[in-house]
Amino acid sequence: MTTSQAAQCDQTMRALRHASLVVNSKWKLPLIVALLTGTRHFRGLERSVAGISTKVLSKELKELEAQHLISRTVYPGPPVVVEYQALPYAQSLNPVIEVLKAWGMQHEQHVAALSAVSVA
Repeated sequence: MTTSQAAQCDQTMRALRHASLVVNSKWKLPLIVALLTGTRHFRGLERSVAGISTKVLSKELKELEAQHLISRTVYPGPPVVVEYQALPYAQSLNPVIEVLKAWGMQHEQHVAALSAVSVA
């Protein structure tokens, strides 16, 4: 491996580590997808993302906010209302989401086809 190839490999690995902070989570991409459709309240997100616990939802939202992908707005007054919204930068994940969606559908068909062959 040349020095140039090693540097390119290192750059790729660094970039993948940063990307994996978002896409390597079971819940972050589904939350972003839900928020890309519009502003949501905490309970609305909890209903939109089936299977997520309240504790995990809270943790994931804090991390997404720290990563500057979503914003949290608190409206005071009885009752206190908290809204979450995807920031414009989150839109940059749309191509990634589309590619992962297409690959996921392809992979599902691939596994189903292999399962059908092994059963026969």
